[in-house]
Amino acid sequence: MEHTADGNLPQTLSPTASECQWAALAHLSALVLALCTSWIAGFAGMAGAGAVYLLKRDDSPFIREHAREALNFNLSMFVYACVATAIGIALVGVTVLTLGLGILVTLPAGLALLAAIGVIAVMWLVCSIVATVKAWNGEAYRYPLTLRLFD
Repeated sequence: MEHTADGNLPQTLSPTASECQWAALAHLSALVLALCTSWIAGFAGMAGAGAVYLLKRDDSPFIREHAREALNFNLSMFVYACVATAIGIALVGVTVLTLGLGILVTLPAGLALLAAIGVIAVMWLVCSIVATVKAWNGEAYRYPLTLRLFD
């Protein structure tokens, strides 16, 4: 599907109330399940959005687009969390291998990593809420910083 100049999905027909509810459920289920399992282990968020996608993808293009966006976004956040975890483990490993002398380099890097994780967590929460509201109102939404793996 083509996107408009602002990156949003084009709106051709007004979705029904049921379509809006299912689309919002894709975002909300991902948000709630990821919060229940912690955002770092947000695999459950992918499962929530994926379930809506699998159940309703053939029923409505509006639901399909929102569920796919939620699935891609939560998958992206999971990938980013795995990368952050790997970097954190590497920083601890460098500190241990240098018998603590590496802390001069790893401490600032670790603090920067924690700050980045905090920013990503807040962005994830805000974007998920915005996407839920947009879907509920029958509007298209594209998450930022999303790897579009499912198209």
